[in-house]
Amino acid sequence: METIRLDGAQLQNRKEAMELLGQALALPKWWGRNLDALYDCLTDLGRPVRLEISRREAMEVSAFGRRLLQVLEDAAAEQFGLELSFDRNDSLH
Repeated sequence: METIRLDGAQLQNRKEAMELLGQALALPKWWGRNLDALYDCLTDLGRPVRLEISRREAMEVSAFGRRLLQVLEDAAAEQFGLELSFDRNDSLH
């Protein structure tokens, strides 16, 4: 399983988060760079991936960060092979 480590402080705003996630997940250049497109990509990665996010609380301070967390959690609940964990190894899937 591929492990991707992300810093929640870098996932607070849309532009930075979409670029970082696109690169980290090796998403195609044509992906939509929005939360709906991210969900679609996450639920169709074609490989097992574990996202380890440090500093979740940094994401929770912005409206975008909270929406992104929800998308990540929803995708992990939907897609077998996508795992999401946070600082304290709180695995959601």
